[in-house]
Amino acid sequence: MEKTLFYIFAAILLFAATMVVTVRNPVRAALFLVLAFFTSAAIWLLLEAEFLAIVLVLVYIGAVMVLFLFVVMMLDMNLAPLQEGFARYLPVGFLVAVLIAIEMIIVLGSKNFGLDQFTAPASRGADYSNTKELGNLLYTVYVYPFELASVILLVAIVAAIALALRRRPSKAQDPAQQVRVRPQDRVRLVKMAAEKSQKTN
Repeated sequence: MEKTLFYIFAAILLFAATMVVTVRNPVRAALFLVLAFFTSAAIWLLLEAEFLAIVLVLVYIGAVMVLFLFVVMMLDMNLAPLQEGFARYLPVGFLVAVLIAIEMIIVLGSKNFGLDQFTAPASRGADYSNTKELGNLLYTVYVYPFELASVILLVAIVAAIALALRRRPSKAQDPAQQVRVRPQDRVRLVKMAAEKSQKTN
């Protein structure tokens, strides 16, 4: 039963991934990508990786793909100029796809990633939690790489905020300066000596 479910989800995943790169409408491509993420999460559930499956659904589908859909629908892209040179580059793209497929078959073949290369996972009890095991590995064995990755992400966030908040010369009004202004800063009274007008004959 488990093997049958795996092949069903794998077929759906291949179909969704193919539609992502072949469909012309970007919104439909994003929806097929959501389907691919869901089926990937289902395969991870079959592999007893519940934490990774939940993270994939919550982070990628619940946040990233929703944001991507909003951006795609708000941009209202004109697809006609993008599709003009599609047929011209199709042979080159097909050749590159074939080369990538051959490389993946060589690298990910049964010689390196076959079932005989890996032992079957041991059966776990009902109280086993792979989330707990993953946390133990992250904060014990891989604590320094984990902290380094956190620092790099923090630097990237700070750099993005600094680039977004750079002061650019603009003609926009500042309400704070308008509120702080004083009357003597706006109006200046100048006293001048009165002069008598000279009458001309």
